[in-house]
Amino acid sequence: MRLTDCHNVEDFRTLARKRLPWPVFHYIDGGADDEVTKARNSAAFEACDLVPDVLAGVADIDMSTTVMGKRVGLPLLLSPTALQRLFHWQGERAVGAVASAFNTWFGISSLATVSLEEIGATVSAPKMFQLYVHKDEGLNRSLIQRAHAAGFDALTLTVDTIVGGNRERCLRTGFTSPPRITPRSAISYAMKPRWTLDYLFREPFRLPNLDGHLAEGSRIAMSVGQYFTEMLDQSLDWKRAENIRAQWGDRPFCLKGVMSLADARRAVDIGASAIMVSNHGGRQLDGSRAPFDQLAEIADAVGGQIEIICDGGIRRGSHVLKALAMGATACSGGRLYLYALAAAGEPGVHRILTRLRDEIERDMKLMGVKAVSELNRQRLRWR
Repeated sequence: MRLTDCHNVEDFRTLARKRLPWPVFHYIDGGADDEVTKARNSAAFEACDLVPDVLAGVADIDMSTTVMGKRVGLPLLLSPTALQRLFHWQGERAVGAVASAFNTWFGISSLATVSLEEIGATVSAPKMFQLYVHKDEGLNRSLIQRAHAAGFDALTLTVDTIVGGNRERCLRTGFTSPPRITPRSAISYAMKPRWTLDYLFREPFRLPNLDGHLAEGSRIAMSVGQYFTEMLDQSLDWKRAENIRAQWGDRPFCLKGVMSLADARRAVDIGASAIMVSNHGGRQLDGSRAPFDQLAEIADAVGGQIEIICDGGIRRGSHVLKALAMGATACSGGRLYLYALAAAGEPGVHRILTRLRDEIERDMKLMGVKAVSELNRQRLRWR
């Protein structure tokens, strides 16, 4: 299977599985417990149908929208994800370059493998920094100050990782950051020599934004679930979130991981610019609702007061249109580009964004929609 054989997210998932050692692939692909919520995130879209109009004169359409004060070319954002240089040696550099080419938001994680300063200097796309609140308050202050100084356009506080989810695939494969090669997993790394040679002989793996504060996850091997449980601050609450918003200043502030109506209202109350309706890709609380299933009640309650980003389960352009029609400002996803990054680096990410952009454009024309602002619930029917 080659890059040119990949036409959708699932194709890239298949190619990523062929190219990654199995502990690394299953880290990207896996969810919590029985992975019910992970599967539900995409399946939720299938319970809702699009109702097209015809004869709408759609020779010219506009896919652009405004998210957190930035006009972007697509209503699809690249969600912040950790450890990207484990999936391909180009890591965040590849994803940032593609975000710039498509003029859409690019998010990087506190656990990024490229520094805030480098991303700030090299990525022209709108940039969000995703903050995990650590027990080390000096690290928290450093991350906020560095992101601000590097010119990041928004701060996104993740609020659904108060402890690590039960990621059983990682327990079975022994996946850690950095990778710990065990007798059991050694054969998997040996069978993927291209990945292994890149990991051993290219730029050493590290989490540069933790330098000077933590060795865990960067030089001391630790599972991501263990990292969340041991390193992150479980006392994080609404007062703390409001203080972080104040520390960030007047640039946009977003909360990632909001799923309930009550929390959406509180996000408005503390002055957040946006919320990402998200269950962390089904990696945290298994059995929780899909983001798409929560959109209607959240949009009815706070739509117009705060921007709503549907994060999770996006695999098709039609999924984006359904979420926008339901009341989302935009959509975002992580696995949709991580599979492509793992499969083929920057060309892979560019190809999947091209395919998804083309799907959004084609589906808007087939819907008789000239601009994303024309999407509304009159265009939807529930099964």
